[in-house]
Amino acid sequence: MALWPQDKDFGASITFDFDAEEVWIGENPENANRPGVLSQGAYGPRVGVPLILDLLAKHDVKATFFICGKDALRHPDSVRAILARGHEVAHHGHSHTNPTTLSPEAERAELYDGLAVLRDLGAEITGYRSPSWEFTDQTLDLLQEAGFKYSSNLLNDIRPYRFESHDLIEVPVSWILDDAAHFWFANDTWEKTIRSTREVLEVWQPEIDGIAALGGHVMLTLHPMISGRPSRLAMLEKIIVGLKGAGAWIGTVRQTAELLDEDSPTGTLSAAQAPTSLPANLIPEHKDERLLGVARGALAGRTGRA
Repeated sequence: MALWPQDKDFGASITFDFDAEEVWIGENPENANRPGVLSQGAYGPRVGVPLILDLLAKHDVKATFFICGKDALRHPDSVRAILARGHEVAHHGHSHTNPTTLSPEAERAELYDGLAVLRDLGAEITGYRSPSWEFTDQTLDLLQEAGFKYSSNLLNDIRPYRFESHDLIEVPVSWILDDAAHFWFANDTWEKTIRSTREVLEVWQPEIDGIAALGGHVMLTLHPMISGRPSRLAMLEKIIVGLKGAGAWIGTVRQTAELLDEDSPTGTLSAAQAPTSLPANLIPEHKDERLLGVARGALAGRTGRA
């Protein structure tokens, strides 16, 4: 589809989940009394964010920072600095709590409480990323009710699309391009090793190249407490330089969502019940009848039909 401005072949967004202390407290309230644990999150606003802002300015790139309300209350100057540099601030919950663990009333309060904090700091909020990349059956209703324009939570495409059921844009994410999946070290279990930047680049670059070749959208999901470390900032700089060299259009998630119009593709959440057969127009016409028979047999086996 013709989507990317300036005749660019593919798009990209650099995003940061500003998970400071709240990511540890939201997952386990007992961590509120563990300064060593909390200091991991505190590295983000103390060191990571200033370094990240300087790097983005060096390459004239605008990013999106998804921020929890409670972290914004702890670090209002960081939020103001992000806004002052021209970056987008978006919603990441109030506490860092999976919405599926909350009552409907608590989920509503989380959304509106976080929204109020971010707006009080001067942010114009149009986007939402769940702390867990997960929804309840009322999340999209709440987002639409509160005037959000986009979500960035689902993993079912490499292109942004319009929801069929709600007046919202989805700008998909992926675990493969999330730094936490590769770098997060859990010192409570010692079961996750710390990967080198070389290893992660070897994972990221082919994925970026593949998305670029398909004209899709590269969504990098980073965390200041993780990718704000010096070695990983150097890796991020390589990625940014590479994206620019490959001819990417780089914009915030809000700017990406705003590119879609009513003629853009639609999509929806996956159906709970799988279809019993493929639509006829998705079954290729094979000149080789043997291959066609194999395809038909596979479908029959899935659906229980002869």
